[in-house]
Amino acid sequence: MFQLTATPASALADEPVHIRVMGLAPLQVVTLMASLKDEKGNLFQSRAFYRANEAGELDLEQDPALGGDFVGVHPMGLFWSLKPEKPFGGLLKLEVMNSPFWITLDLYDSVYLQKSGVVQPRASLELQRWFSSPGVQRLMIREGRVRGALFLPPGEGPFPGIIDLFGGIGGLLEYRAGLLAAHGFAALALAYFAYDDLPNQLQEVDLDYFEEAANLLLAHPKIQKPGIGVISVSKGAEIGLAMACYLKQVVATVCINGSNAIFEVPLRYRDLVLTPIPSFLERMEVNASGAVRLRHCMGDPRDELNQQSVLPIEKSQGQILFIIGEDDECLNSRDYAEQALGQLQSHGRSNGRMLLYPGAGHLIEPPYGPLCYGSRTRGFPLPLLWGGDPVAHAAAQEHAWREILKFFRQHLVGSRSKL
Repeated sequence: MFQLTATPASALADEPVHIRVMGLAPLQVVTLMASLKDEKGNLFQSRAFYRANEAGELDLEQDPALGGDFVGVHPMGLFWSLKPEKPFGGLLKLEVMNSPFWITLDLYDSVYLQKSGVVQPRASLELQRWFSSPGVQRLMIREGRVRGALFLPPGEGPFPGIIDLFGGIGGLLEYRAGLLAAHGFAALALAYFAYDDLPNQLQEVDLDYFEEAANLLLAHPKIQKPGIGVISVSKGAEIGLAMACYLKQVVATVCINGSNAIFEVPLRYRDLVLTPIPSFLERMEVNASGAVRLRHCMGDPRDELNQQSVLPIEKSQGQILFIIGEDDECLNSRDYAEQALGQLQSHGRSNGRMLLYPGAGHLIEPPYGPLCYGSRTRGFPLPLLWGGDPVAHAAAQEHAWREILKFFRQHLVGSRSKL
């Protein structure tokens, strides 16, 4: 009898799973296939071909995939190599609290190339991948102008507080905040356009709105004083860096593939207005799949004419961690981070550092999620390229997530915290 096991069968989405097969013929070739349907019914699948050892056993922690969606020893390869059935689909968890992603693992006793369900697998099991843990509370935030969802860990607190910002996708994304709460942080997933009564398009970045959110978070009785963290990606990372420069409440900032200057829309803070650096859409490139590379479209922050748009990072009081994918096809994010660190250095400051990931793309997410190489995005007629090599990107996500949690524990957690 074939026996397929995966431990744990129910886990946080950022936890690894140990997959094993027993009861095979010695040296038998098999296919392992993973399938997942998102909340909109979109199908994602991956497969890999393996050879059992002489005892008829297979252990993904030590046995290499011979082919399929990856090659070599990758214990979580079936998770991070999931691909959308429809081109340019990204995997996003929308409902964080009450439902996991369900992943079906199927075992076939030969090289199997069909879709799942065409032939009966020899063994099957279902796994749950959760984005929050038991006891985490989710509070909808609708106070003053601020719109979002606050995730509180179980217990009395006080907990270190973090604002979670995404980019040009708009709306409210909560899955990263849910995971942060499962790790002991109070995380506010903050919407700033295309949600509720907020503007449908991003016409300007009003930093007063983000300051209001920071003050609201710090005023909560379960939030540890005196400062908060920010985790941010893409356009959100541009805003996160601006928060680090101008808001004294922000003491630890993670910027994932953002810029060191204001692009696309102006930034306003009290009486200050930073005008954006112009973009040159005629420089966009369309690749063989029909997706657009925007990396070369942005003006250069180093140009004399663009100096008024560069963020004064030397004014930042807190610690800043730049997470950079070298294969980012959307922004020249490595250059921007290096310019920001150069600015700090020239002012004798050492409160910034960069983690550089060769082969990683723009959308560096929590670990074991599949690479989104390109996807459709709000307000753009063609799919956008994000970049990334699947194996290198998966390794980057795993390492970066550990470093992010470590960074926030180091710079936010005081002696009173229960973490």
